[in-house]
Formats: sequence, structure tokens, C-alpha cells
Amino acid sequence: MGGETQPGSGSRQRIDKWLFFTRMVKSRSLAQSHIQSGHVRINGERAVQPSQTVKAGDKVELTLERRDVVLIVKSGGERRGPYEEARLLYDDLTPPPDETKRLTPYEQAMRATGAGRPTKKERRAIDRLMSDED
Repeated sequence: MGGETQPGSGSRQRIDKWLFFTRMVKSRSLAQSHIQSGHVRINGERAVQPSQTVKAGDKVELTLERRDVVLIVKSGGERRGPYEEARLLYDDLTPPPDETKRLTPYEQAMRATGAGRPTKKERRAIDRLMSDED
């Protein structure tokens, strides 16, 4: 059983280690909390334990803070190296971000009609309405 988790060619590796080695998360403990909170899927099924193993060809879907990532495992890593080295451990199949979702700063600052504080005229109408109900 212990030989399965050793890195190397064609072997399996723990998902928490693999996420750490690919630089998707900053630490193994963060990877473990991501997995336990249900943010990681392996081949379409939710990963339930950090000790679950992945092998070359597995599809890993990861929900991060600002984006969703879809990766195909190429190989297991042996250490957390620089980005160029980590990039060799996976194929990134993440769809490009949707351009229609982005709002310009002006659009973000615009308030929808009727939202926010009432005008003086609207406030007086509300006061009249409330005083008639008493």
C-alpha cells in the first residue's frame, strides 16, 4: 500500500501533495482544507480525503477563490519547484474567462434606477402612506 503514494513515472500520488507541487495552493494544509470542504473533484467525483490518489490522465477540477480550474494530470511531482517545473505536471483545460461578465468601472459605479436612498419627494410619499395606515 505504501508504494502507491511514492512519486515516479506512472505511479499514483496523493491529491493534496499534487496540488501543492503544481502550485495551485500555497501549502499542503490549504490543499487539505480545500479537499475536505468539497472544492476538488477528480474525474467528476468529489474528492473526500486528502490521501486520495491521482495518476496520469486523471481530470482534476478545482474551485479556487476567484476562478475554477480544470487540469489533466500529466505526472506526479517530486517537489514544489518553480512555476516552469510545476507547469510540466499538468495540462490546463480551463475555459477562458467570459468577457461578457466583466463590467467597466463606470458600469460598476452606476446605480440601478430606484436603488439606494429615496428622494425627498419619495420619502414624503412614504411618510404619507405610513401615516394613513395608523
